Amino acid sequence: MPDAFTDIAKEMNALKPTRYSHAEIKKMTNKYETKLGQGGYGSVFEGMLTNGIQVAVKVLDNTEGSNNGEEFVNEVATIGRIHRLNVVRLLGFCVEGSTRALIYEFMPNSSLDKFIFSTEKDKTLVKLGWAKLQEIATGIAHGMEYLHQGCDQRILHFDIKPQNILLDHNFTPKISDFGLAKLCTKDTFVTVSMAAARGTMGYIAPEVFSRNFGAVSYKSDVYSFGMLLLEKDLKFDTV
Repeated sequence: MPDAFTDIAKEMNALKPTRYSHAEIKKMTNKYETKLGQGGYGSVFEGMLTNGIQVAVKVLDNTEGSNNGEEFVNEVATIGRIHRLNVVRLLGFCVEGSTRALIYEFMPNSSLDKFIFSTEKDKTLVKLGWAKLQEIATGIAHGMEYLHQGCDQRILHFDIKPQNILLDHNFTPKISDFGLAKLCTKDTFVTVSMAAARGTMGYIAPEVFSRNFGAVSYKSDVYSFGMLLLEKDLKFDTV
């Protein structure tokens, strides 16, 4: 694992994301004062860089002795290569002792699920009309197209869902959370082998859940995207 981190650090130097110490992570989050959310592998905190730029800091939980270290390496190596409008930007990372953290651009409108799963009682959220929803759907599609076709290697996300679509101040969608992503060649007929299913129930393509349904490929992300669109359609049928 240390060798993998060393290789990543060298690659990051050319791609500009900054490596931070644990002390710097504590300082930028004011000792983890403001928690923005909780995911399957850790928590996200509000932070501020020394230059005044607001950031979101994802801190992995219980990385020592678990497979989360592998997920961390995967996410840094994958998203560190990407600079695209509809993909969240990685600004920095931390690997020190058992601490694993990722520093992302801050998304003031949080994630898409906050809007499509909101209730009528929640008066704090903006109502998203059909025009904006179409823009968001199109933006997600552009981001997926870039991951599948625009990189040197095809990036399969494997966890496209509303919780992983972040929204900036203009509600521009950005695909996030690449912990489950896999790289493969861009050969039209290439398939991906996996030891176990990955993703979130309800959004996992049938072939990812069971090989009895066929081979896993970039089309598995397309299935998840379709399920996401159905979520939006069902929730906004009266908007």
